[in-house]
Amino acid sequence: MIPLRLKEISAVLGAVCSEDKQILSICTDTRKITQGSLFVALVGERFDGHDFVDAAFEKGAVAAVCSKSVDTDGEILTVENTGVALLEIAAYYRSLFSIPFVGITGSVGKTTTKEMVYAVLSEKFNTLKNEGNLNNEIGLPTTVFRLDSDYEAAILEMGMSAFGEISRLAKVAQPHVGIITKIGVSHIEHLGSREGILKAKLEILDGLKPNAPLIVNGDDDLLSTVVLDDRKVITFGIENEKCDYRAVNIEQSGYNTCFTVVYDGGEQDVTIPTVGTHNVYNALSAFAAGMYLGVTSESAALGLSKYVTSGMRQNVREINGITVIEDCYNASPDSVRAAAEVLSTMKANTKALVFGDMLELGEISEQAHREVGALVASKGIDRFYTYGEMASLAAKAAEENGMKFVKAFDDKAALAQQLKADLNEGDAVLFKASRGMKLEEVISIFAER
Repeated sequence: MIPLRLKEISAVLGAVCSEDKQILSICTDTRKITQGSLFVALVGERFDGHDFVDAAFEKGAVAAVCSKSVDTDGEILTVENTGVALLEIAAYYRSLFSIPFVGITGSVGKTTTKEMVYAVLSEKFNTLKNEGNLNNEIGLPTTVFRLDSDYEAAILEMGMSAFGEISRLAKVAQPHVGIITKIGVSHIEHLGSREGILKAKLEILDGLKPNAPLIVNGDDDLLSTVVLDDRKVITFGIENEKCDYRAVNIEQSGYNTCFTVVYDGGEQDVTIPTVGTHNVYNALSAFAAGMYLGVTSESAALGLSKYVTSGMRQNVREINGITVIEDCYNASPDSVRAAAEVLSTMKANTKALVFGDMLELGEISEQAHREVGALVASKGIDRFYTYGEMASLAAKAAEENGMKFVKAFDDKAALAQQLKADLNEGDAVLFKASRGMKLEEVISIFAER
């Protein structure tokens, strides 16, 4: 972070400070406070940062942003809402940089797309990105505050669960390029319909720079209808021949996927070190963003060949000769469908899918889980294991659709022991569930074999 002055921040917030001081970092967590920090006392459902203001001063904070009265001798900047204040400070700090920013949102594929855009842009720029899941109204500002004069580009993933969140994040990010990956049903519980989800994702336009393009999935039934009067819409896809960037000749080879990107002005062969058609879409959007920002097609392809998976997203490893695919970060009907496609195309003696509950689907949850079961039964997958109450509905649906080997569990240890008994060298097993199900705990027990 480049140093700021307390009077700068006071002016941004419309607050009053008694003396000017240098600010070397901005923190919302007292465990990360260092000398010269500004502490922002956030208030959440289970915490109140105002309880830790004195601790922040003891660790070296020079001032604190508060919305409540605090008994302390330290410098306080008083605001109505500290969460809003954090976003305002981040927006101001971001405005100090003229480097290109890419903003990414969508129902599925956001983080993979972020990592692929990072791989592409890193061929030309020293690039900053959100780490892990720092894509919300605390994590995104935290990422912005990591910017310094060494960075030449930045990529900001934006997550949401309700209307207004993407708008607020986009106004901080102020992207030169916006990407919407896909409109699925994640968070439909709060947004009502896929049309509502589209509306929420399009809030990225609220912060997009003037004339900045919006890159969208041209194969998505809703995104393909997006037409904007004030900016260019760049499309990517596989099926839609009118897309600006289209993948053809897609082939899977081992754990790699090869394809050719066809675009106005040329073609480029690409190999990504991961499998699944859904990842081809993610790579296409990254390719398009790179090309818009001046990365050559050859360099974009080279960057994509260096892509590295993030967190618990489709990590592939071997345990005693069994191919284990860990995809436990999140789950929605779209991402489960993509995972089943990946597993169905793999070469293995026996293909097994371990499926846990998909969360935040609201009224469509039962139907969505039953549809997963029917899907799995149609994909040539040999064994289907489920964990969780809603996932058990998928197990029943799979049986009803003729699948022979189906087992439902409500105990992770029992599930892991069953996998140990059933799977052998040369088999493949894919684990897929929403993050809240912590299905990786089953993998840990299974790995102890």
